[in-house]
Amino acid sequence: MSAPKILVVDDEPAVTDLLVYNLRKSGYEPLVAADGRSALRLALHNHPDLILLDLMLPELDGLDVCRELRKTSTVPIIMITARGEEIDRVVGLELGADDYVSKPFSVRELLARIKAVLRRAALPTKDHPESSLRGKAGLQLDVESHLASVDEIPLELTRLEFDLLHLLLVNAGRVLTRERLLEQAWGYDFVGDTRAVDSAIKRLRAKLRLISPGADSIEAVRGVGYRLNP
Repeated sequence: MSAPKILVVDDEPAVTDLLVYNLRKSGYEPLVAADGRSALRLALHNHPDLILLDLMLPELDGLDVCRELRKTSTVPIIMITARGEEIDRVVGLELGADDYVSKPFSVRELLARIKAVLRRAALPTKDHPESSLRGKAGLQLDVESHLASVDEIPLELTRLEFDLLHLLLVNAGRVLTRERLLEQAWGYDFVGDTRAVDSAIKRLRAKLRLISPGADSIEAVRGVGYRLNP
């Protein structure tokens, strides 16, 4: 079995060297890009299993890279941000990044997040007993083929968005806390705030409404989490 390929996108040699050393030591195959355009080319031609994406980059910044990737790819993306870049971090999550870490970061924590994201992406659909789930306005989830649709119109979801919708449909009518969604959809005990959940749910609801406003039956429960009305 080949080692998972991880694309490291950062223009700081010290950070790149640190990441490459620890990724190789942990059994991954690292690829390196020092600017946004190179990152897009490498992602297109090498099909990495995960991308570590710095926000501050020459040529194209990390947000532009994330935006371009999400037009055609669901590859997991972990953003690397500097302290104080909270607005950019939130925008990155809304664009489709799966997670983020802030500089200076703990290598151990980053490796744990990489492992969790890759594990979630590789989860076999046979672990889910429901082969088909339905929601309002023709919403349908085919778990075995990992396809979603509204009135037979395909719904383009990332793995994370699909898993969130699956959790909400399985638990229709129940309120799921942000912490539970983090634990079950992200696959590990998230360190930090829960805005990643809010950003992912916001993206998911926008995609549902784009096809049919009635397909979005997800509601926020103030101070708790989210519920899908059956």
